Parts: sequence; C-alpha cells; structure tokens
Amino acid sequence: MKIIHEATVMADDADARSPAAIAWPDAARRAAFERWAGAVAPRHGLDLGTLAPASADASFRRYLRVAGEQASCIVMDAPPPLEDVRPFVEVAALAAAAGLHVPRVLEADLAQGFLLLSDLGTESYLDALQRATPAEADRLMRDAIAALVRWQTGVPAAALPPMDATVLQGEIDLFADWCVARRFGIRWSDGQRALWQHASGLLVAHAAAQPQVAVHADWMPRNLMHSDPNPGILDFQDAMRGPLAHDIASLLRDAFVSWDEEREIDWAVRWWDAARRAGLPVAADFGAQWQAIEWTGLLRHLRVMGIFSRLEQRDGKPGYARDLPRFFGYATKVALRYRPLAALLPLLEPMSGAALQAGFTF
Repeated sequence: MKIIHEATVMADDADARSPAAIAWPDAARRAAFERWAGAVAPRHGLDLGTLAPASADASFRRYLRVAGEQASCIVMDAPPPLEDVRPFVEVAALAAAAGLHVPRVLEADLAQGFLLLSDLGTESYLDALQRATPAEADRLMRDAIAALVRWQTGVPAAALPPMDATVLQGEIDLFADWCVARRFGIRWSDGQRALWQHASGLLVAHAAAQPQVAVHADWMPRNLMHSDPNPGILDFQDAMRGPLAHDIASLLRDAFVSWDEEREIDWAVRWWDAARRAGLPVAADFGAQWQAIEWTGLLRHLRVMGIFSRLEQRDGKPGYARDLPRFFGYATKVALRYRPLAALLPLLEPMSGAALQAGFTF
C-alpha cells in the first residue's frame, strides 16, 4: 500500500498554524470576544495570554487554541451573520449521544458566534497518514470506517435537513458555474450544456435514490483527528440526511490524499461488510455497492471542484485550487469506467489537459 499523491500544503493553513498575533476583522469583533472570553476564562482556568491560531477553515470560521489548568481548549470564532454555530452545537449533541468522539461544547454564545470546545489534539488523520507505514495507515482507516458505521447507525437522520435532489443538483452545478465558467473561462455550447444536464442528472438521480442516512458531508482525513478514542471527528456542522455511499466515498477518494485502487476497494469491502452486519441497507452485491460509491464520489468531486474554484475566484484562497488535478483524475477514471457517464468526458478534457479515450467497463 502506498499514498499516490501527498496533500498540498496550503498557504491558508500554514499561516493559521504560525505563532502570529491574533488578528480581528474589526474592533467591535475583538471587543465582543474579549468580553466573552473574560467571562468564561475563570470558569475553565484559561490563560488567555496563550491564545493562538489552531487552524483555518474554508468558511469564515476560525479556531483558536488556549491553554487551561487541566487541558487546552479550542475557541470557535464564527461571526454572524456569515456563520451560525447552532448546527454545530446540535449535531455535536447527536454525535456524542451516539458514542462518537466529538468536541464537547463547554460554553456557547449562540448570538455572538463564540464556542469553547474541548481540544481533540493537534494531529489530524491527514498528518498521521502522511507519516504512517502501510500497517499504521490500515489501522487508522479501519478506525475511521468503524466510526463511520457508528455515525450512520447512531446519528438520527430524521433530525437532519435533507440532501435531496434539489440540493444535490445545486451543489453539482457549482462545477459548471465556478470551475468551468469562472476559473477556466469556458462557455459551453447548447450541445455541451445538454451533455452536462444529462450526465449530472444521472448522478443526482442515482444519489437521491439511495437509502438515506446521516451524512457528515466531509468525512475525510482532514476532518478526523488521531486521538484517543480514535478518531476524533470535526467539521460536522453541515451534516444532512443523504445518500448512504456519500461519506465512505469522501473517505476513500479524498481531496488531499489518494490511494491505489486495490486499497480503496479493500477498505470499501470492510465498510460494506461492517455496515451490513450493523443493519444498514447496503446493496446485497458488493459490485453494485462499489458502483454507488464511485458514482456518489464523482458527484461529490464535481461539487468540490466548484467549491475550490469559488474559494479561489471569489474568496481569494488559491491554495485549494492546487488540488484540482487530483479531482480531474478521479472524475476521468469514473467517467471512463461507466458508459452512461461518457457524456462527461469531452467536457472534462479541455480542463484536465488529458486526451481521453473511452474504454468502458460497465
């Protein structure tokens, strides 16, 4: 087993981990934080002089680490109206009740967008996997798969908003709007637009028809922490009720690290078997389930390509777009494999830089 591509180290995250002084968007936000932190610090023995950036986020949220008498804590700074901390608080409670290792919400100011959280550590799965031996990586991924099955069986899907066909179509259209039109400056003809509508419609219909479970929406190494118990789970505020194959596809074909297909299939089989034994409605035949993973993964990858392009073009965060070639690789492989998705190939070719020749498996 080997990692094929190492993750791009993004400037946004490198800056977030540096010991730079805390910057605030304006004096009012800083004053609000100081009032809130001054009130909660005595209750938790926090030393506000140790406050330092912990990590960056693709959204407007950020995380700060602060030392305490017993343990360090994490501050989530999520300024309204740009962010809303309530979904994080609500999903954290659901996940904790399911026995998952998520941050405990120690203090919450919902109106101002400040949370004090327990600290799950400093080593993400992404960091750990890049240093891991094959055997160590396998243990990490097995832990992540076991936790995913626990999430899918234990977090009540009915309590989450639906990831229905309308939502899925809106998300996949980010690829056409931001990656194709904005980043690459390509204007599709009516015929090309029809090809896109046909192929994207197939992916959306396939995902919407799957059994619906609690979907984390970003179950990937960057959002899992190497911790005890393992893994710690972060960034779950966008959880929805959606397709069963979504999160395992996110784990196996990640934005920042790739694996050879033999290893992907081995881990997919382990998830499929564990899910089946846990009573989840997976396909009876693994081949059908693998197709669901690939198709759902392709839908996600097209969506993420749109999001990464938007982060670059609109939000001035170019680091994410550096991993677009990985996604074009994922997308091309799946479109080449399944005849119904062949319409995507001539749309991908001008952006991927690869001359594609179809050789369908199914």
